Amino acid sequence: MTFKINIKFLLLFTILTICFSCNEKKKALKKKEENKIGSLYTMQPYENNLPDLKSSEKKKLQQTIENFYTEKYIPNDFSGSILVAKNGHIIYENYRGMSNFEEKTPITFQTPLHIASLSKVLTATAIFLLIDSKKITLDQKVNTILDDFPYPEITIRTLLNHRSGLRNYSYFTDKKIVWNQKDTLQNKDLIPVINKNNIDLEYKTDTHFAYCNTNYAFLALVIEKITKMDYRTAMKKLIFEPLEMNNTFVFDYKKGGKNISQSYKGNKIRYAYNYLDGIYGDKNIYSTPRDLLKFDMATYNPSFLNKKLLKEVYKGYSYESRGTRNYGLGIRMLEWEDGKKMFYHNGWWHGNTSAYIKLKDEKVTLICISNKYTRSTYKLKLLSSLFGNYPFEIKSKNDSLE
Repeated sequence: MTFKINIKFLLLFTILTICFSCNEKKKALKKKEENKIGSLYTMQPYENNLPDLKSSEKKKLQQTIENFYTEKYIPNDFSGSILVAKNGHIIYENYRGMSNFEEKTPITFQTPLHIASLSKVLTATAIFLLIDSKKITLDQKVNTILDDFPYPEITIRTLLNHRSGLRNYSYFTDKKIVWNQKDTLQNKDLIPVINKNNIDLEYKTDTHFAYCNTNYAFLALVIEKITKMDYRTAMKKLIFEPLEMNNTFVFDYKKGGKNISQSYKGNKIRYAYNYLDGIYGDKNIYSTPRDLLKFDMATYNPSFLNKKLLKEVYKGYSYESRGTRNYGLGIRMLEWEDGKKMFYHNGWWHGNTSAYIKLKDEKVTLICISNKYTRSTYKLKLLSSLFGNYPFEIKSKNDSLE
């Protein structure tokens, strides 16, 4: 009897040992793959050898920007952060308001705020890194990467420049017959929902520009498929860790948002999360102005991306309509007749608004993020006139940048 019990115990022990061993091997392989991805795309943080402004010049700019901030932001009870830098050197920064008004948690330089659609700039950059490392190509068909992707003409490029013709996921999932809004929509649900409900393109691919969040939700899936990591881990390995963006992360709706910055309406009533808060790539990155400055300066690093690819990034793709506005790859732009260009990206999700402006010619970085709804965030562009020949005035009445 004892002998039989010992045999059973020995068999059970052997099975458990094998299972444990298999699990450990899987963990080791996963870690090895993550390390491989991390080391493959890792770059050193930008070494800033560019000169700082003279103390007298900087002081004058600081006073002008402070006056601008006092006039444009304080009256709106601004809650958020703002930063202005040239050559990577901070000229001005200000942090005010609360990341959590109920608990009276103040916003500081280390407080990550939801950057809304500014997340697209970072998602696009992860795609550029995969292209630069020859894991994918810019004009590769998306259906060669994502299983069951139903639109054969859509490429990585047309996702990046919003010329895919896709419908916005928030519009076709707002019908109960398409999606139960009691359930949180996730990126992985998009292809099955589209196929099940025969969601057609809104227009023929690559015929004109139409800003659409669905493009970047699919780009996040491409990142996951190619890196074999979830989007949060991939962004951390590809961008956040290498650039030492220590206060930047991707929101995880499964863990909830109790310990992160909250989002408020203009009257300080908190926004509740809804069924769309599980989608990432187009939004859902939290960051700080200082971290975003690190990112912006890294884009000037020749080891970051090759010049040929950067030319594709910083050029317009949509000229069907006359005007100054255009879109590159993951970046908005204004083009004037004299050849002057401004690159930027705004964001708006719930009460969070954001603005990122990149003055390439002058190597100036302008960043503003708010967690209490205000359009003041977009007035940031007016400061561009302090650094170059941009057609804006600080005291302009028409000072919004959509």
